[in-house]
Order: sequence, then C-alpha cells, then structure tokens
Amino acid sequence: MTSENRNQGPGAPGDAPPARKRIVVRGVVAADPPFRVVEINGEVAGTAHDLIDVVKIAHQSGITHLDVDDPASVRWVGGGKYHWKA
Repeated sequence: MTSENRNQGPGAPGDAPPARKRIVVRGVVAADPPFRVVEINGEVAGTAHDLIDVVKIAHQSGITHLDVDDPASVRWVGGGKYHWKA
C-alpha cells in the first residue's frame, strides 16, 4: 500500500459513514413563553421557542443539514413543526 492510499483522510474507501443524529422535539410546555424540549440522540440539547431555534440547536450540535420534514431525522411529539402554543 502506498502512502497515498493510507492518507486519504475522512471519506476514504472503507471508512464507515458518520453516525446519524436523531432529533426528537417534545410537546409544548405551557410556560410564558411556551417552549419545546429538543433532544439529540436521547440527550436534552436545549429548548426551542420556534422552528428556527430547533435548527440552531441542531447546528450547534454539529448537524449542518437538517430536513425538518424527514421523519428519519426529526420526530415531532405532540404536534408538528408549526405547533408552538400550549
């Protein structure tokens, strides 16, 4: 094996794909203002007051592309992405 084959870096043939992070947005908490808890891989990552907050929390956790309509990426509990009132 040449040094070129050994030093191909991330994405080199044989590398496993990065693990997908699973996001769960919990139901609305009746507070002032209302919010939803955001979990990433089973850990609380933050609280969101709107859809933009969910995207920001995901980005801060290293998720650079988030399809909020993809149920394999985001699970909305207690209401969809536009449900933010208790």
